Amino acid sequence: MDEKGKYADKNYIRNIAFFGDADISETDETYKAAFDVAEALAKAGYVIVDGGGPGVMEAATSGAVKGGGKTISVTFDPVNAPGYEGKYVGNVTDTEIVTTNYIERMFKLMEHGDIFIIFKGGSGTISEFGAAWALAKLYYGHHKPFILYGDFWAEIIDVLRRNMNIDSKEYGVFEICRSREDVLQIIQKFESKITARDHSKDGEADEYDKAFTK
Repeated sequence: MDEKGKYADKNYIRNIAFFGDADISETDETYKAAFDVAEALAKAGYVIVDGGGPGVMEAATSGAVKGGGKTISVTFDPVNAPGYEGKYVGNVTDTEIVTTNYIERMFKLMEHGDIFIIFKGGSGTISEFGAAWALAKLYYGHHKPFILYGDFWAEIIDVLRRNMNIDSKEYGVFEICRSREDVLQIIQKFESKITARDHSKDGEADEYDKAFTK
């Protein structure tokens, strides 16, 4: 895709992928936060992408529907994967993309999201967080940014900063968000950074996109 088609309209970020705990109910604070954020983003014209399951994923779809927005789910029907929640009958999206395994599903979610919001979750959420961060380092400058939603992320990042070998620039590919009101502002900030990039090496951006596809 040429520079004019992809960047000139300053609207690189259109689809927003949600990641987080599948094993929570509508009364959980994380569920409520994901619902409210999705509703606000849908009202602002963004497309909401999630994994088609329960918990944060259902909250994302439901919030987007309430906000009058479009939704995409990326699903797969697990075989011999008792630890995976699977597709949730109550999570019905405008478009469903069916995959064949967990890894394909995760990377399809990242392919179809222009930015990721990562809420509180378990080991699956950790794997998604790690993949998003690793790809952002690998394709730095043509990467997809992400938002870590919740105060608790500050403590997690501080532990990683003190105990792991992570380059300083890697901390610039994400921001920690503590409230629904800040999400749109952070997305717009990332949008501005992407628009201001040197796009003379668009081939590198294409390679990044290919990382999500077979």
